[in-house]
Amino acid sequence: MQTNLYDYAYELEKALRNSDEYRNLKASYDMVLNDPTAKKMFDEFRKIQMNLQEKQMTGQNISEAEVQNAQSVAALVQQNPKIVKLMEAEQQVSMSINELNKIIMKPLDELYGSMNR
Repeated sequence: MQTNLYDYAYELEKALRNSDEYRNLKASYDMVLNDPTAKKMFDEFRKIQMNLQEKQMTGQNISEAEVQNAQSVAALVQQNPKIVKLMEAEQQVSMSINELNKIIMKPLDELYGSMNR
């Protein structure tokens, strides 16, 4: 019997959506969305993050002014408890996904790791 990896991937997606980590993330995100001040601050923070990541990936220089702006916006964001809670929830989901990725990649790690023996 052949295994359909996509079926398992969709099952994993459902499991993630039903996990406590994801539910906590969604609730935290909804709290930020429903607070206009927090939402505006969070949107600005994400925009700056994306811009800096894009510049890094394309090899563009990031100016000192951009770094200082990002740091000041990050400092403001850290003062908003709703955004802090959202960022903590994001971290939890990210850690879970990283752990799942390690499990998924284990067969390849074992296969290629055996070449180094």
